[in-house]
Amino acid sequence: MRGVPLSTSGSTLADEPHSNGAKPAVVFDAVSKVFANGTAALAPTSLTVNEGEFVSFVGPSGCGKSTLLRIVAGLVDPTGGRAITAGGATRTFVFQEPTLLPWRNVQRNCELLLELEGVDRAERAQRARRALRMVGLDGFEKSFPRQLSGGMKMRLSLARALAVDSTLLLMDEPFSAIDEITREGLNDQLQSLWMAANFTGLFVTHSVYEAVYLSQRVVVLSARPGRVVAEIDVPLPFPRTPEDRTSVPFGTIAARVAKALRGQGE
Repeated sequence: MRGVPLSTSGSTLADEPHSNGAKPAVVFDAVSKVFANGTAALAPTSLTVNEGEFVSFVGPSGCGKSTLLRIVAGLVDPTGGRAITAGGATRTFVFQEPTLLPWRNVQRNCELLLELEGVDRAERAQRARRALRMVGLDGFEKSFPRQLSGGMKMRLSLARALAVDSTLLLMDEPFSAIDEITREGLNDQLQSLWMAANFTGLFVTHSVYEAVYLSQRVVVLSARPGRVVAEIDVPLPFPRTPEDRTSVPFGTIAARVAKALRGQGE
């Protein structure tokens, strides 16, 4: 999982709430994408994510989930439409692989993005130490990546992204390569971080249970070219616990997401 800080270039939203009082953080306005080889990844897609909301995207492989996030990040240009972010938003993209620098210890890896942004040494050290405490890696500052477990590397990568103090965190299958037990622990940690930091989260996953556990809303995309076929609210209170995963309300919501997903997989 690799964090990349991004500028706030491109279209921005006026700082005015919707009629329900929520302020939009990201608006997908008829966004579509056809790649140079002719692959149509996304059909025109419109969707709004509000400030402080945690939204997960699920769908068949190749349906454009990651492409949506990359368009928001400015890493990919849409073929049509636009992705609009709130004025003043700071974005960090968290990839699937850790991509830690093996010659840097935990503290220095956590400071990397801040160093690239030109933050002075004392401030980046302070912000990195705070982020490491948030993910439970305090005490490992002088360790090197080769001395960390897979789950600890993921936590370090998440800390590196959190140290930037982003208001919008874009996460592309960050826990997909982790074993199930460690993954559930990372889900709990991410949930706690979101509740504490109040960032807006866009999360791509292939796991229905992970999507329901983390999110306030799950967006299901169709097979390529991707389009939104279902938006399923998850009205379960936070913080959620491991016991919630076996509750009837959780199972009912997960079944709705799975049904929508199976329909598109076929």
